[in-house]
Amino acid sequence: MAMQINDLGNLQMIRTSSMHTGETTLASIAGESFGHITSAAEKNNVKKQHSFENYLLDAVNKMNDQQLDVSAMEQQLITDPDSVDIHDVTTAMAKAQMSLSLAQSVIDRILTGWSEISTTR
Repeated sequence: MAMQINDLGNLQMIRTSSMHTGETTLASIAGESFGHITSAAEKNNVKKQHSFENYLLDAVNKMNDQQLDVSAMEQQLITDPDSVDIHDVTTAMAKAQMSLSLAQSVIDRILTGWSEISTTR
């Protein structure tokens, strides 16, 4: 099975196991077509996905959404306790706390790395 990738040329795929064969193409598994981006919006979307800045902003936005969801669940628990399962609230709080802790660790690591890079020795 040969596949054309614009930047790399031809890529020869050899399947050594019968379990590795499938019906779908590699492009549909990867979620994008290799080198066949048609619109300007798709080009911007591909560039946006590969940006470290956008990756960090998306992660912070997801963390913020989890924090807001927990706040909404807590308010609903106070105003209408029968409509919310306490286990769902506890699980949401644990997820939000874990994402906050992970974000703090990543930020600390980024700052440590930046200070090591910027320090002249």
